[in-house]
Amino acid sequence: MKRLLRWLLRLVALGAVLYGAIVFYVWWVSRLDQRRPADAIVVLGAAHYNGRPSEVLRARLDQAAVLYAARLAPVVVVTGGMAEGDRVSEATVSQRYLVGRGLPDSAVVVLPVGRNSGQSMASAAEWLQDRGLESVLLVSDPFHMARLVAEARGHDLVAWVSPTRTSPISRRPGTELQRMASEALKVPVVWFTHLRVGPEASPRPPG
Repeated sequence: MKRLLRWLLRLVALGAVLYGAIVFYVWWVSRLDQRRPADAIVVLGAAHYNGRPSEVLRARLDQAAVLYAARLAPVVVVTGGMAEGDRVSEATVSQRYLVGRGLPDSAVVVLPVGRNSGQSMASAAEWLQDRGLESVLLVSDPFHMARLVAEARGHDLVAWVSPTRTSPISRRPGTELQRMASEALKVPVVWFTHLRVGPEASPRPPG
């Protein structure tokens, strides 16, 4: 009985160490900004209110607009479907906002499908690969980036991250830490779902 208890304690300790390592990885990726030329900028959707983007969504879109203005990609792919009760998709709201900021309508690709990050990334990957494109600059909140890179790599995309730094979530350290802790549980699920995370696409901690 004591031997079994010791093994259980070791397993719990090992699980805690692994979880802590993944939390660190999520935090580390959240600090990166890998902006560079890519085939497309991909923006993950967020909530809107009767067609008005939330502050979180605006922060993501503003970051995408900055990257586009720097000529890092010829198109911005906006994602996100409709939540229950919505009359317009997150992607459509994003497109209207970016055009209002001066982006050409032809430069904004609207993918109004997906109720979660995995579905949105799958939709973006399909659109890109149908056109022979493979490299993306991912834009979302910092806490979100590690999982998005894993999703992108799972769809054979080469992904770099350039998160917004103006999201209200980032101004609340406690909330952001909670999100990172939650992401640390989700990232391994994506890894195992896709069975691989390539080093060329996944930021790695130094050393």
